[in-house]
Amino acid sequence: MTKDPLFLIAAFACLAVLVILMIGIGGFAKGGEFNRKHANRIMRYRIIAQAIAVALILAFVIFGGRGGL
Repeated sequence: MTKDPLFLIAAFACLAVLVILMIGIGGFAKGGEFNRKHANRIMRYRIIAQAIAVALILAFVIFGGRGGL
């Protein structure tokens, strides 16, 4: 296990995406008023968090990985 701070931040970002996704899927499965009010916003948050996670993973590969630039 690496102790690189960039790796840990990227891993945390991936977990945040998973949590947001699970909230969205749970709301969709439950349906009702919560889903009507918040579904689009939650999925928008997921897309933003996912873009941040991908950018952090790419930064880790470029700057923090073995044999990086």
